[in-house]
Amino acid sequence: MGVFVDQRKWCGIGGGGAKMTITAKPSITDGGLMVGGRVVCNRVAENLVVSPESSGSAFLGATSPAPRSRHVFNVGVLEGYRFICLFRAKFWWMIPRVGKSASEIPMETQMLLLEVREESALDDENSSDMTSESTFYVLFLPVLDGPFRTSLQGTSENVLQFCVESGDNPFELLKNSIKILEKRKGTFAHIEHKKAPPHLDWFGWCTWDAFYTEVNPQGIREGLQSFLEGGCPPKFLIIDDGWQETINEFHKGSKLHIDGTQLVDIRENSKFKSSGSESSCIDLHDFIQTIKERYRLKFVYMWHAIIGYWGGVLPSSKMMEKYNPKLAYPIQSPGNIGNLRDIAVDSLEKYGVGMIDPEKIFHFYNDLHGYLASSGVDGVKVDVQNILETIGKGYGGRVLLTRQYQFALDESIARNFKDNSLICCMSHNSDSIYSSRKSAVARASEDFMPKEPTFQTVHIASVAFNSLLLGEIVVPDWDTFHSNHSTAEFHGAARALGGCAVYAYIFTVSLWSSGMDTFSCCSSPFSTTVRKKAFHYFAGVCSDRPGTHDFRILKRLVLPDGSVLRAKYPGRPTRDCLFKDPVMDGESLLKIWNLNKLSGVVGVFNCQGAGNWPMKDAEAVPVLASTPTFLSGHVSPLDVEYLDQVAGDNWHGDSAVYAFYSERGYCTVLGQNLQFAPIGLLDMYNSGGAVEALELTNHPAGCRVKIRVRGCGRFGAYSSKKPLSCIVDMQEEEFQYNAEGGLLTVKLQGECSLREIKIVY
Repeated sequence: MGVFVDQRKWCGIGGGGAKMTITAKPSITDGGLMVGGRVVCNRVAENLVVSPESSGSAFLGATSPAPRSRHVFNVGVLEGYRFICLFRAKFWWMIPRVGKSASEIPMETQMLLLEVREESALDDENSSDMTSESTFYVLFLPVLDGPFRTSLQGTSENVLQFCVESGDNPFELLKNSIKILEKRKGTFAHIEHKKAPPHLDWFGWCTWDAFYTEVNPQGIREGLQSFLEGGCPPKFLIIDDGWQETINEFHKGSKLHIDGTQLVDIRENSKFKSSGSESSCIDLHDFIQTIKERYRLKFVYMWHAIIGYWGGVLPSSKMMEKYNPKLAYPIQSPGNIGNLRDIAVDSLEKYGVGMIDPEKIFHFYNDLHGYLASSGVDGVKVDVQNILETIGKGYGGRVLLTRQYQFALDESIARNFKDNSLICCMSHNSDSIYSSRKSAVARASEDFMPKEPTFQTVHIASVAFNSLLLGEIVVPDWDTFHSNHSTAEFHGAARALGGCAVYAYIFTVSLWSSGMDTFSCCSSPFSTTVRKKAFHYFAGVCSDRPGTHDFRILKRLVLPDGSVLRAKYPGRPTRDCLFKDPVMDGESLLKIWNLNKLSGVVGVFNCQGAGNWPMKDAEAVPVLASTPTFLSGHVSPLDVEYLDQVAGDNWHGDSAVYAFYSERGYCTVLGQNLQFAPIGLLDMYNSGGAVEALELTNHPAGCRVKIRVRGCGRFGAYSSKKPLSCIVDMQEEEFQYNAEGGLLTVKLQGECSLREIKIVY
C-alpha cells in the first residue's frame, strides 16, 4: 500500500514561464510531510515510510504490528489547501468533491489533487495565475499492492488516512503519475498504450432508455428506421439488458421486487427467436444480419454482466453446470456502507449471486463471446463489474479475484472480437481501474437519468471531473442521452466536446441553470476557435425511443455518413475550475477543454441551481431561484492545455475565436500580414473537429491556403483579408466574407467526404 509523490513547479521568466523540476524528493522532516519544500501534512504518523522513486517522486507506505485483512493508516493533518477529490458515493460510481481540509474528504476517495500555494497566493483564491512560482500541485493516488487495494478518507480532526504526489501542470501530473504506476505495478495500462475500438468515431444508439429490459427486435427495427428517415443513421448499436435468457427464483411468491435475476443460458431469449409472426426473426444471427444489411450498421454490441447477469448465473441450470457455479453471498466493506447504500447490492447480499468458478471464468466468457461473434455481434458492454469486490472471500480477496476476471475478459475479447471491442461499466473501484490492461472504454459516471431533473447538471460535472483520473486509463464514456429532452442541448454539447477557448474573452451566460456555450479556438496561422457548445469523446450515443428524436440537435453532432467529429482527449475541467464546485457554490461556471488536430475548443456550462451533490449538505449552499441563473465568467486561450502543440512552431499567441450560438468571431490584435485560421463546419458543435490539415504557401502573385476538411455544410474560417477566390475540389465556389469580423464562409455541397479547399489571395 502506498502514496506516489512527484514534484515540479513553474517559475516566471521575462513575463513567460519555464517549467523547472525539483530534484529533492518528498521526505518526513520534524514530523511533517515535506513536498516541494512545503509541509503538506503535519503530525505525520510514526509508522509512515517514504520510499524514494526517480525524478523527485516517492511512495508512502506504512507498517503494521499485526496482519489483518483491513488496515487504516494515518498520514497526517491536512488543512488549508484547496483540493479536488474523486470518491465512490455509490457502490458503482465516482463523483467529485472540492474542499480545503481532510475532514471534507469522504470514504472511498480514489484520487486527491491538492493545490499548494504560498501564503500570498492563498489570500487570493480567485487569481487566474495558475502557473506562478507560488503554485504547485500534489497528487494522492491510492494504489494496489499485492492482494490489497487502497482508498483515502479524512477524519473530523482533519487527519488524512491514507496517499500523495505533486507537480506543476495537474494534467501532466496525472498522466505521468499513471504512467509511473503502470510501469511499477504492471497490472494495468495507460490509455496511450491501448487500442481504442473504432465504434468511438461513429454515432450510436443504445436501447436501454428506449425499452429497458423490454427490448425486442420490432422495437429496434422501428428505432433504426426512425433515425434513417430523419437523416441521422446510427452506425453503432448497443442491444442492452433484456436479450438474455434469465430467471428470478427469489421473486417467486413475493410481491416485492428482488434483484436476484440469474442467467440460465448464454443464448438469446424467446423474443429474439422465431415465433411465427411476420415481425419476428429466426434467431439472433438472422436478426443482426438483417439490421446490418438494411440499416448499414457497422457495429452491434450486446450487454452482459461481468458475472453473467445481475444475480450471476443459475447454479442449477444444466447449461451452466460446466462452469461450476456456486451461490456466494456478497460482503460489503465499511467503505461501501459508509457512504450511500445501494439497494441492488443490499438485495444481492441477502439472496446471493450465482458465482462462476474463477478457474472456469475464461471458458464462460469464451463460450458466450464465441456464440455472439458467430451471430454477427462485434463487441460487448460488460456491466456490474464492481460486484466482484464483494465476493472475493475464499478466492484470494477482492483484488486478486477482480484481476482474474478482468484478465480472462481481456483474453476472451481478443480471441473473439476485433479491435478491442469492449465497453466497461459500473467499474469505478480501484480494483478494476488498476487491473485494466487492455480495456480502453469505460463509463465515466452514473447513468443519464431522463426522469431525474436534479441529476442533469450533476451528471455533466461528474463525468468531467472523473475524467481527470479515468481519462488516463480509458476513453471515458459519457453514457447515452435523449435528443428530445429538456436538457438535450446541454447533454449533446457535453458529449461532442472537443473544444477550447483560446482568446481572452469575457461574457455572460444568460441561459438556464443548465445552460452552456461552446467556443472553438484557432491559433494563427492555424486555428483557435472558442465555441458555444462542447461535445464529448464517446461517439454521441443516444438512447431515444423510436420517433422521439430532435434531429436539429443530432445533426450538430452527427455527419450525414453517421460519423462524429471526435476530439483528441477526454473533456476535462479547465485548470481554473479544478478546485471549485460548479454545481453548488452558486457562482462558478464549469469550463471543459479539449483539442482537435489543428484547434482547441472549450465548453462553458452553467450547472448551478439545478441539483445537489449526493451527501453534500445543501443548507450551506446559496439558495438559487427556479428562474434562470445568470453567471459571468472568463474564457482565455490559456484555458486550453497543449494548444501550442497543435498551433505549430510559428505560433506567437495570436488567436481567433468563434462562438457557436451567436455565430460571432473574435480575434486578438494581429499584424499587417495575412492572418488565417480555419474554424471548421459552423453548424456542428465541434466545428474544428472537421479540419484535418492546413497548408500555407506564398507565391509571387499572392498567398494560397489549402485546407483538408471532412464533412459537408457551411465551412468557416477567420481571414484578415477578403480572398480573391475559393476553390473546392478543383471547382470555384461562391463565398461570403464579413469584413467586420473577418468571417469567411463557403458551402460544401454533395457527399460527406474529405474535401480540399483552396483559398486564393
